Amino acid sequence: MRLPFSRRREEDRDPHWDAFINRPPADPNNVIPHAFSQVHDGETNPVRTEVHSPNVLASHIKELGRFYGADLVGIVGVPSDQGFAIVSVLRADYDPRTAAGVGGQTPALKGLFATFTLAAYIRELGYRATRVFAEGNRAERLAVAAGLGNLNVEGRLVTPRVHRVRAVRARLSRARGVPRC
Repeated sequence: MRLPFSRRREEDRDPHWDAFINRPPADPNNVIPHAFSQVHDGETNPVRTEVHSPNVLASHIKELGRFYGADLVGIVGVPSDQGFAIVSVLRADYDPRTAAGVGGQTPALKGLFATFTLAAYIRELGYRATRVFAEGNRAERLAVAAGLGNLNVEGRLVTPRVHRVRAVRARLSRARGVPRC
């Protein structure tokens, strides 16, 4: 198993590619993740959908997350707020925490889109859901708790189920009242 971001590629020597991946934009509004992260959550539907099977709902939420671009999706209880976290794991060739360019932020965009849509779906079902931006490696620890992989010595998620995982960009949707799976 390879360590995250350990591979050098031919395109890494191209100065235009390097700028696309690593050079921060002059205006943050030119990067979709910045603009997308400013969007506010919608209201919760006042008519709550009856859930007949928590396991079926959980599998639908996971399938929807994969449809929207997440490579792995897990659901884990968060005892501190009596809710649940939906953890999305995305493959990234470059670490979005250090690759500040438009191309380097692509996994962040995919993660924002997937979690925004999952939270919107849960709110439309009549349950509260909020996108959460986790600091440090909290997202990775939640991914481990959801059974999506293990942490390496650097605190990054490593998983054999998704080939070539280089980085984890996990976005969380906290959903109160969603049945536990």
